[in-house]
Amino acid sequence: MREEDKKVEEVLEFIWSERDRGRSSVEKILEIDEVRDSGADKSTISAMEEAGLITISGDHVKLTARGEELSRMAIRRHRLAERLLTEVLELDTDTAERTACDFEHSLSEVVTESICTLLGHPPVCPHGHRIPPGECCDRAEKTIQPIVKPLGDLSIGEEGKIIYILSSSHVRLDKLGSMGIVPGSTIRLHQRLPAFVVQLGETTLAIDPDIAQDIYVKSM
Repeated sequence: MREEDKKVEEVLEFIWSERDRGRSSVEKILEIDEVRDSGADKSTISAMEEAGLITISGDHVKLTARGEELSRMAIRRHRLAERLLTEVLELDTDTAERTACDFEHSLSEVVTESICTLLGHPPVCPHGHRIPPGECCDRAEKTIQPIVKPLGDLSIGEEGKIIYILSSSHVRLDKLGSMGIVPGSTIRLHQRLPAFVVQLGETTLAIDPDIAQDIYVKSM
């Protein structure tokens, strides 16, 4: 990818992810470390406006329909790259974040879809931010066996490392956390019916099937 294209993608990513916080002014965009480190400057912003990716009113920057789609794709590549680096290569979150900033720009659409399928179509990145879904997320058929899957997909007696918990309920997350069911924990599946029975360390727990399907793990 050309350096100019990398600059544009970094700017698009920032506008897409930060617009709801009111930080989409030209000056704010150019203050961001990732944008500044990419070499983007006011000429980059002007070129993006001329290319029809953004509109500028006063100092406020807004994405066009084309800019919206390109930024969504860039965000998707970046957050999937973070997932791949943390879950498969087991890099720490900070290292994965820095590496993903470079790695994402080399990912084609085909490779991006394959990574997403391999990871089990994760809904969020390691920081908890939403990963925009792709076409592969809507397809029932999977050409690659995911390495991250719901707890219920483990075989009886199999262990898995909890990668993330897909729940917007803070009450449920707090309850699971009090039982030790948190990302990074090792969990073993003992039983599916009539309730899921799992083991964490020396503790055996029974959990409802709907809760179990919110827990995503990587086989060990």
